[in-house]
Amino acid sequence: MNLFSNTFSTLENALNYSSTRQKVITNNIANVDTPNYKAQDVSFKNVLQDSIDSIKTIRTDPRHFDLSDDSTDSNVTITQNNGSYNNNGNSVDIDNEMSNLASNQIFYESLIELEKGKLSSLLNVVKGGQ
Repeated sequence: MNLFSNTFSTLENALNYSSTRQKVITNNIANVDTPNYKAQDVSFKNVLQDSIDSIKTIRTDPRHFDLSDDSTDSNVTITQNNGSYNNNGNSVDIDNEMSNLASNQIFYESLIELEKGKLSSLLNVVKGGQ
């Protein structure tokens, strides 16, 4: 018996993604002056693909998306080898990282608010609507 709906597990996965992304961004910021350090990011596509792989899907109409593509790897953290912003070979753009940090914080806080709302609704049901 599943006490909670799939919403809780979806929110938990989203919080895990946001937490992983926060760690990667702060690691990039910490290594802004490290020679030859290449910035990393978290691939949402790979996280999503891992979640989709655990779901059995059947395509019943040609207009439906084909979710059976196995072409992606399961690596969540990717290294960005597309350039160097400093003379020492470092590819961390501090302005971009700070922007990513702020947007990830907003995303995380909104997930927490959604989780609080779900738990509040559950508490209301347990109390009998009082």
